[in-house]
Amino acid sequence: MNNDFAHRAEKLYEAVLCLETKEECAAFFSDICTIQEVEALVQRLEIAKCLLDGKNYNDISKEIGVSTATICRVGKCIKYGDGGYKTVISRTAEEE
Repeated sequence: MNNDFAHRAEKLYEAVLCLETKEECAAFFSDICTIQEVEALVQRLEIAKCLLDGKNYNDISKEIGVSTATICRVGKCIKYGDGGYKTVISRTAEEE
């Protein structure tokens, strides 16, 4: 990631972190993303939770209605990524 993009991305992360309620977050994502983009983000988070719960690709594909290629991409992020999915899923599980 080049420095200019990294700096601009930081502004996005700061914007998300300044949101205080679910309603503010929903309004922000509604404004910044298309419905399809939000749906894709929701699906990826659901896929990650299923994978971390030990579900197999075929069951996830049927349950969420996504391709195994999408599941594989999320799986690679969980295995080789920076731990974002695990952090969010563990923190949201604590709140439930």
